[in-house]
Amino acid sequence: QLQLVESGGGLVQPGGSLRLSCAASGFTLDGYVIGWFRQAPGKEREGVSCINWSGGSTNYADSVKGRFTISRDNAKNTVYLQMNSLKPEDTAFYYCLAGSLLACIATMPQETDYDYWGQGTQVTVSS
Repeated sequence: QLQLVESGGGLVQPGGSLRLSCAASGFTLDGYVIGWFRQAPGKEREGVSCINWSGGSTNYADSVKGRFTISRDNAKNTVYLQMNSLKPEDTAFYYCLAGSLLACIATMPQETDYDYWGQGTQVTVSS
């Protein structure tokens, strides 16, 4: 069964850090663009970051630039999202997505461009 599994979410105080992981099973992430999206209550889902298959190209939403870092370890079949200096407005359900035949260069792919979705993990930033 092909699936993506996110982990690493939780409750953190403002200014704190979390590292989300996105692990694939049933297929290899090598060759796939991976994206992170998030959805906060009452808001539309938004793209947070993406990374190309080699890790050589990444992209970030303006709201997280300088605070979040996406990386991948193809040997471990896992992609990471390091989130630093977290703010209450980062509170959301975070999803990872995998897509082939995509590019993560000047712009991030739309969520509908991806082939596989994970179930998501909740991130809550609150004091």
